[in-house]
Amino acid sequence: MAKVHDGISGRLREFIEAQPVFFVGTAPLDPDGLVNLSPKGTRGTFRVVDEHTFAYLDITGSGIETVAHLRENGRICVMFCAFEGPPNIVRLHGTGRVLAAGDPGFDDALAGFGEAGTSRRMQSRAVITVHVARVADACGYAVPFMDYREERTLLDRWADDKTPGDLEAYHAKKNAESIDGLPGLVPRA
Repeated sequence: MAKVHDGISGRLREFIEAQPVFFVGTAPLDPDGLVNLSPKGTRGTFRVVDEHTFAYLDITGSGIETVAHLRENGRICVMFCAFEGPPNIVRLHGTGRVLAAGDPGFDDALAGFGEAGTSRRMQSRAVITVHVARVADACGYAVPFMDYREERTLLDRWADDKTPGDLEAYHAKKNAESIDGLPGLVPRA
């Protein structure tokens, strides 16, 4: 059974900040719409802002479900699993907002990620900030042990030879709407 906590603090914060991967769950309001679950990673792209707020970099990908769902209804759940050490699962339920690249305040939000924000500026579509309404952890007894080896470099290499215009064209083609037809990234004029 899950234990509900007052916020993200102490050992929970340490656990969250040590994880190399997390999972983001969102869904549209339409009951026939598709629930989305996305793995996220890359060290330094998730940060706890305070006991009831976290933020992460939304890095370029082929889908835009999380952004579209958040813009429609704001609901989000982020999950962390212990793949080494003591078993644990932490879920953060809340309401998220999207600050897209090019929006006022984006550069300041990106700066909060330090080196990860600087090195992934070209790839970052948005900063997702979530107000956390519920923090809970559970046993995680069925989560397997897995060894973290290293970060993948494929996305960095893919983006290295892109210009800002190339990425804008990619976003316009692949990220304009979700698979359910919800608005995603707004093309820049």
